[in-house]
Amino acid sequence: MKKTLISVFALTLLTAPLSFVQAEEDAHQEAGHDHAASGDDHQEVTGEEGEYKEDHGEEGEHEEEGEHEEEGDHEEEGDHEEEGGHGHEDENGGHEETATASLNAKQKDLAGIEVATLESKRVDYEIYAPGELLTNGYTSYHVSPRVASVVLRRHVELGEHVTKGQPLVTLFSETVAQAQADYRKAFPEWKRISGLGRSVVGDQRFNTAKANIEAARATLLAYGLNDDDIGALKASGVDSLGEYMLRARVDGAVLTDEFEQGQRVEAGQPLVTLADESELWVEAHLPASSDIVLEKGAEAEVRAAGRVALATVSQEAHTIDPVTRTRIVRLELDNPEDRFHPGMFADVYFRFKTSEPVLAVPETALMRGADGDWTVYVEEAEGEYEPVEVELGRSIGGLREVSGLAAGQRVVLRGAFFVASEIAKGGFDPHNH
Repeated sequence: MKKTLISVFALTLLTAPLSFVQAEEDAHQEAGHDHAASGDDHQEVTGEEGEYKEDHGEEGEHEEEGEHEEEGDHEEEGDHEEEGGHGHEDENGGHEETATASLNAKQKDLAGIEVATLESKRVDYEIYAPGELLTNGYTSYHVSPRVASVVLRRHVELGEHVTKGQPLVTLFSETVAQAQADYRKAFPEWKRISGLGRSVVGDQRFNTAKANIEAARATLLAYGLNDDDIGALKASGVDSLGEYMLRARVDGAVLTDEFEQGQRVEAGQPLVTLADESELWVEAHLPASSDIVLEKGAEAEVRAAGRVALATVSQEAHTIDPVTRTRIVRLELDNPEDRFHPGMFADVYFRFKTSEPVLAVPETALMRGADGDWTVYVEEAEGEYEPVEVELGRSIGGLREVSGLAAGQRVVLRGAFFVASEIAKGGFDPHNH
């Protein structure tokens, strides 16, 4: 019995290690199979199973190491890009905010840069408008026949100064001849009836004779004859019926005389233009969009033919000229010395003054920035210029009202384009950010 127990115990001791070894090998084989299956997900290969497992195991290790290295590299590069990108943004951002131009004295002289201290003040300014000198339409006069006539004689020449009542031209007309004959018949009858009196001849006959003479007289006056011409018809022996003269109705100069002797002219055709040049009109043409207010009596400077004079605003049209598409302002110009003449072109300057102090810069000081906004260049130090964005206000002659600046700042009035060019060259970004 004891021998049997000893044998069983010895057999147990011998078989236990073998079982443990076998279990360990089975576990190792299962792990190997799992690892091989994982390798199959990444890559399919052919060959012996053992070589594949060994090779795959090495590749797996390399791939894991590569992945870790790539992730590390990417993280480092990402950090570097973030740092680098942040640096570029700061650099560019700072460049946009502090973009300046530095110019030495020689560059400033060559560019013609002019700098001045900005002041808030009332501004005297002027607005220019082209103009033309015209005759005063309210005092000038066009001389023309009232009926179709033939020119017999002229009595004045172009440019001659005439006085009221002076003969200008002698004409002949059949219509006038008939009117003169009617007057010559009516006058003796009226003279006889009026001598007898109403009580003798009766009301009807008296009124008829009176109406006939008045109608004949009115017809002659309408044809251009005056009282002296009509009085001459009363005398006997007058046989030049049909002839009549046109006389000056105003004092003035002969501006036009477009006719020839022997020429037949129609009723209303201008023969002579008379104008009093002691006072002329100036018609100034302002842009249709101009919103300036011109009070009656406001003064303007007129320059024509090298001469300068003052004119006063008298009228303004309420419509836009259909030809020039401009706003027309009429001024009166005193011309006692006859220095100016109708037809001259003129330069008209309307003078104004702002009612309150304003900050304004010349148009030459304004430049468009990179973003399209209006910019003025401020001198921060000697030769150092920085752009400052401004908002534009009203136009004040050659100046422009601005906001965004403060009184006391020194701004570039002329040469702003050169400063802008220098800033643009200094702001070139090779990275295209």
